[in-house]
Amino acid sequence: MIEIQVNEAEIKAMYQAELQKRLDQLENEVVFWDTKELKRQTNMSWNTIQDYFFHDPTFPKFKLNQKWYFPAKECREFLVSWAENMSQTFARKEAM
Repeated sequence: MIEIQVNEAEIKAMYQAELQKRLDQLENEVVFWDTKELKRQTNMSWNTIQDYFFHDPTFPKFKLNQKWYFPAKECREFLVSWAENMSQTFARKEAM
């Protein structure tokens, strides 16, 4: 009789590493977001984006002719940092 032992933790780690590799490849395929993609990625309306972070001088953006473009990687990093700061700000206000 043949017996096979499988280390589930090792398989899970291998699966997650491969999944992350594929996600990184997909993320690198899109270099710039347009306004429509920014709204989709943030799940926010254009007015909300403008009210909360569009005018922040550290928000990565540039305008080419009449259209705004946003570097995908830099925007993702900015938005994560912005969301963390916003949650801390709201937590402080609630504590008062």
